[in-house]
Amino acid sequence: MQPNQFNVDAANKLKIVSLVSVGKHPQSGRMRRADQDSRAVELGLKLTGDNHSGESLVVLHAGDPGEPNLRSYAGMGLKSVRVLQLDPAADAILPLGQHLQQCGADIVLTGVRAESGESSGMVPYQLAEKLGWPIVPRVADIVSVKGGVAEVLQALPRGQRRSVMVKLPFIASVDSAAPEARQSAFGPASRALMDIEVVSASVDDVRQAWEEAAARKRPKRLKVVKAKTAAERFKAATAKSQGDGGKVMKNESAAEQAQAIFDLLKEEGVLR
Repeated sequence: MQPNQFNVDAANKLKIVSLVSVGKHPQSGRMRRADQDSRAVELGLKLTGDNHSGESLVVLHAGDPGEPNLRSYAGMGLKSVRVLQLDPAADAILPLGQHLQQCGADIVLTGVRAESGESSGMVPYQLAEKLGWPIVPRVADIVSVKGGVAEVLQALPRGQRRSVMVKLPFIASVDSAAPEARQSAFGPASRALMDIEVVSASVDDVRQAWEEAAARKRPKRLKVVKAKTAAERFKAATAKSQGDGGKVMKNESAAEQAQAIFDLLKEEGVLR
């Protein structure tokens, strides 16, 4: 069965909830709608057969209701976005689990991982553990839902797909292999209602003790390889570098750090 042949009449009886977060562009760092979360919303619109109305799909966010990028999801054709107002340092698993139980969700769609915050990818697994529901990771499509059982198309490496049958209710994390989300329209996004519900949750003390710093890509050590064939040259160019040693200098003085760099450059033959 092709993705556009989904049984819309059966799907309209379902309760679909898509969990969304605030994304961050990997190059510019600008805040935006998250790519995988927007694909989850796109899949939810397909499952509910709303045709841009978004009335049967609940898009849920736990966090700050004043975040302007949440309206980017509403611009996909939704009339409202539901927000559980939480402290930024609070643990969202408990209030999210309680809300999903109360609303009677059949399918919960999430991204594989968030683009900001912890980005651990553990939220769908923790929700599945709390609710006692099955979870299907890295979903590319949901083909059909019949008799309380869904046929899910799971994304595998190298473009492969695997068909999985799972009973409702369940949680699915949507992979980047899922259909790309439609563009967000400014008019519907600005007119959408932000349905805010204030909830209380305990503060994550462990997270408050963390120290965050911008990630830096480590330079790849050059290695001269004498290859005779094109296959050997390609293998040498794509091989992962192996670090043989080194040390982390954090509390040493600037002079000591500079001397260590100078010694390393001499050992590698950069300086003669």
